[in-house]
Amino acid sequence: MQKEIKKISLALPFHMGSVNCYLIETDTGFVLIDTGGSNSRKELARELESAGCQPSLLKLIVITHGDFDHTGNAAYLRSAFGGKIAMHTDDSGMAEGGDMFVNRNKPNPVLRKLLPIFSGFGKAERFTPDLLLGDGDDLSGYGIDARVISIPGHSKGSIAILTASGELFCGDLLENTDKPGLGSLIDDSAAANASLQKLGSLRIGTVYPGHGMPFSMQLLTRQS
Repeated sequence: MQKEIKKISLALPFHMGSVNCYLIETDTGFVLIDTGGSNSRKELARELESAGCQPSLLKLIVITHGDFDHTGNAAYLRSAFGGKIAMHTDDSGMAEGGDMFVNRNKPNPVLRKLLPIFSGFGKAERFTPDLLLGDGDDLSGYGIDARVISIPGHSKGSIAILTASGELFCGDLLENTDKPGLGSLIDDSAAANASLQKLGSLRIGTVYPGHGMPFSMQLLTRQS
């Protein structure tokens, strides 16, 4: 089962900050949660190899949601390292068609035009997931004692991974770039707050967000 968690921070395009991926070593290989953007592909490959994650040892690539900075290297990794790609069905259309707004509320028209230009998510980055995940799905078959938690709000198909020991990998529902809290880009506020309440009922120790540093769940609940 789980041995070690390696946080990999990758630069976003145009100096827009960074995004986190998490490499989890298990008894049978590795599980990667999120993949960064295609602009940081070489850096990600180096990080995987330096951690001992050689091709064939990457068993599963879990995508917390369909945005380009989390899916940008999934197709490449499946080809080069052999891992299966898993994500929620509600965000799979984003990865398959390259449209980050396919299942979201109406976006700002300027943002809709600009995002394809700087995202680097072209036809080569598109993919169809090997596994479609839903709330409560068990990942122990891939060497990690963990389950899937559905947490819509940032996107309809956002998911978290909660390990038996209380580590939560939450994608962009929560962040810690300034202080722990809901992510700065929320598509559905009502759904996001419902997801936050759902997480508050679970036994969570450390939160591993898509952006910013890991933090104790207690810091978030104290602010509520």
